[in-house]
Amino acid sequence: MTLAILLLVGLFILLMLVGVPIGVAMGLTGFLVIAMEGMGAMALPTNIWTGIAKYPLLALPMFVLAGMVFERAGVAARMVGFAQLLVGNRTGALAIVAVLLCMILGGVSGSGAADAAAVAAVMVPPMLRQGYPPSYVASLTAAGGSTDVLIPPSIPFIVYAVLVPGVSVPALFLAGVVPGILSGLALIIPAVWLARRGGFGLPEPRSARPPLTAARLWRSFLDALWGLAAPVVILGGLRSGAFTPTEAAVVAVFYGLFVGVVVYRSLSWRDIYEVLRDSAEISAVVLLIIALAAIYAHAGSAAGIFDALATLLIGLTTNETVMLLAITVLLMIAGTALDAISTYLIFLPILLPIAALFHWDLTWFGVIITMNVAIGAFTPPTAVNLMVTCRIAGCTMESTMVWVWWFLLAMTAVLLAVTFVPEIALALPRWMGDL
Repeated sequence: MTLAILLLVGLFILLMLVGVPIGVAMGLTGFLVIAMEGMGAMALPTNIWTGIAKYPLLALPMFVLAGMVFERAGVAARMVGFAQLLVGNRTGALAIVAVLLCMILGGVSGSGAADAAAVAAVMVPPMLRQGYPPSYVASLTAAGGSTDVLIPPSIPFIVYAVLVPGVSVPALFLAGVVPGILSGLALIIPAVWLARRGGFGLPEPRSARPPLTAARLWRSFLDALWGLAAPVVILGGLRSGAFTPTEAAVVAVFYGLFVGVVVYRSLSWRDIYEVLRDSAEISAVVLLIIALAAIYAHAGSAAGIFDALATLLIGLTTNETVMLLAITVLLMIAGTALDAISTYLIFLPILLPIAALFHWDLTWFGVIITMNVAIGAFTPPTAVNLMVTCRIAGCTMESTMVWVWWFLLAMTAVLLAVTFVPEIALALPRWMGDL
């Protein structure tokens, strides 16, 4: 058992450190443990197939495609103009717009990195023109993009529901709404304060901007209406029972294609081909990781390794508060190197027995795990969201350190509130009858 644990954990970490792709590292480590324990390699093809042959996972490639369609259709740029009019001409206005745009697009794509990339592509040029430092813009859009995995629809929530029996996707979606909104609002506070302290993003002179009139606001609203309506259509259809989460993903794709091709006429056939190609590549990578992780999960479960590790953690403390804080620190550290789905696949077999021991609600547990991973996505040194936004903003990740910690503290405060006041997450799904 000790050798199997060392092999499953130690070899996996070693392979990650030398640059082996995470899916390959999990599959190879799991295969070696199975071979060493003599558990039968003939079961591996079945494990791989059952790892991805789950109906809710059909939503994953569809939501990836929907997010990319909305990005290429120019929906984000139109929503920026409307949000600017609503926020007004004030210090840090574009910073507020960037976070709000991240939250709205979070109701379409379900992928934090994709959301951060889309918002950065739209917001970087105007924010740089207003004097925002590139490293500040990269930090803010990376942090704002992390709210995407909390605001439904969320790809990580779908995967969590697949991996955890008894947890429904609609309940998880509703449970993520309030924490996602609170996270976005929390990010706005340091964003505006840093802008005022640094003296950038100052309001334009009154003479340099056209006056705000009701007609101008109405025209801007109509221009952005199709994008603003997308989350309403998706979540409204889910709530009314018109379609399932998987069907909602398909509806989102066709809605985005209709807006891009018919309404805005911004998508050509070549654009559609490129969107289909790029989304297929992203979806294939994610599903390949899930498939290979099934080998890792089978090895750890069949050999009793995950139970042993869970028992080890439980033996360290029986205090619920200490255990929650320890899990938070563990997942935050893991989140800097792993995406949400990989974190679920690696840590859920260990953490679920602990959740059962303390009788934690698994819907709430899924929200706080996802929040931890969301924070890790913009926390250096290997933050996925931050890598994307730094490339777009043209800055190094090291230069973001002076800004990113403020956003980290703001979102951690919301995480701790949700962790120790579960009703923040559970009140809405309970009120709507999903719990």
